[in-house]
Amino acid sequence: MGDPIFDASARKGSADGQLHGYDIAREITRKSDGLLTFHVASLYPLLYKIEDRGWIQGRWVEKAGQRRRRYYRLTAEGRRTLATQRGRWAAFVQALTKAAGLKHA
Repeated sequence: MGDPIFDASARKGSADGQLHGYDIAREITRKSDGLLTFHVASLYPLLYKIEDRGWIQGRWVEKAGQRRRRYYRLTAEGRRTLATQRGRWAAFVQALTKAAGLKHA
């Protein structure tokens, strides 16, 4: 079972499919079991680039007493691109696994 505080904050930010940069970085780390980490400063240029490509859409949210935050969500084009990329990565990992003579546990 996961950390209830972290899990609750992850659900809160993603209820409508939107996360801000800091939460995106935490989700990447969590979902990769800590194998992948992003410093927020290096993540934002990537978010801006994929937003320019139309794969995500950002919007500013201001709450009383808090800094404004930019929340991102996948666009329809982003979902299509993600599906294509997942297929390519799966084929790549399969090829590496085969070439290295590895078997699934």
